[in-house]
Amino acid sequence: MIASAIAKGADSLDPLARYLRAFEDDCRARTAIAPRWLDSLRAQGAERLAGLGFPKPNDEDWRATSLAPLKSLAFARAPRPTLAEARSALEVAAPGEPRGARLVFVDGAFFGELSRPLTLGGAVAGSLAEAWEAAPAKLEDLLGRWSLGRAFTALNTAFLSDGAFVFLPRGASVEEPIDLLYLATGGREPVFVQPRNVIVAEPGSSARVVERYLAVGEGVYFTNAVTQIAAGDGAAIEHYRLERESRAAFHVSEVEVREGRDAQVSAFSFSGGTALVRNDVAVSLSAPGARVGLFGLSVTSGAQHVDNHTCIEHVSPRCASEESYRSILDGASKAVFHGRIVVHEGAQKTDATQSTKSLLLSDDATVNAKPQLEIRADDVKCTHGAAVGQLDQEAIFYLRSRGIGPEQARAMLTRAFASQVIGKVKLDWLRKVIEEELFTGIGALQGAKA
Repeated sequence: MIASAIAKGADSLDPLARYLRAFEDDCRARTAIAPRWLDSLRAQGAERLAGLGFPKPNDEDWRATSLAPLKSLAFARAPRPTLAEARSALEVAAPGEPRGARLVFVDGAFFGELSRPLTLGGAVAGSLAEAWEAAPAKLEDLLGRWSLGRAFTALNTAFLSDGAFVFLPRGASVEEPIDLLYLATGGREPVFVQPRNVIVAEPGSSARVVERYLAVGEGVYFTNAVTQIAAGDGAAIEHYRLERESRAAFHVSEVEVREGRDAQVSAFSFSGGTALVRNDVAVSLSAPGARVGLFGLSVTSGAQHVDNHTCIEHVSPRCASEESYRSILDGASKAVFHGRIVVHEGAQKTDATQSTKSLLLSDDATVNAKPQLEIRADDVKCTHGAAVGQLDQEAIFYLRSRGIGPEQARAMLTRAFASQVIGKVKLDWLRKVIEEELFTGIGALQGAKA
């Protein structure tokens, strides 16, 4: 399959052939001895990628998002920075140090010298590559049974080399946040990184995990990240993703969540600043009493494009899901939201709500919203809705009548719109970081910083 795909894409401009050639080159150049199952898994990812190909414009899930700019560039694996370069990047991008564990990755490479791994009471937060060397049987099972149904997940698997591994033993409670910090320095040539994060919460455990993608320079690069969350019976996980990369960068991610009985997962996504962002979230509520909350905020300007696709599968009875996504758009930017809730036969007593709202600060900004419900059970409570609008002129007039300038009035109202999602963040330092990172460059918000 791989050889035929390369032959068909003999033209050097074919993106699929380029990645498959890079995979074969990567296999030949690899010097470290990997577990046999890992090499097999990588090969499965490459085979699956060759079979699927990259999404095409007529693919239903990609109709509103063009991959032409991404496909037009030839990306190579990012070289490992020196320790001095990594330390400099950390000081520029994230000088503040929240308490708790912190794992630092620069251009996809883990730097233990700059990190604070967690090893407390059986809980672990550290390098994924180190974890599969220490406990290969556990990682083989976890990584091998997750979906390769999407092309970019298969691509990530083909180049699987490192990422973060978080393990919470039964009943463990980690109070301080676990910070997964991915920094990109860019470079003269386009490069790619393929982070893989695995979060395993055994029954009754709890933690907050923060996953951040930040830029140091303005180079062209491609981040393709996959995060897998397995929450056991009664586990509680808060997962935060913040993406604020180069304005010339591309960011594609998938978050896959599987929950046990009475488990609770809250997953937040904050996006802004990048040329193209595509976030996929897939949740399986496969045991009674499981609950999930999906919350997202994107802030865009210029020609930026953010696409959020979510799918929540209500498989078992008495499960609940809450979904709320908001977009703030300026310039000629574009936001896409496609949220799908599937209530399977037998999933009685399902309680599901879905809402997406967009605020247009410019006449040239556009929104494509598609909330979707598929219900195959009869004893459920499900709602969904979408709204798109501009700032309330009467509210602006009211604020101006109280002596507030026009720009500050617009900024106050815009911040109030965003606060519906930001206000759900329980970490004070992270709320501040989100506001500082996402609101940079949005003209209507500058007055609020004065």
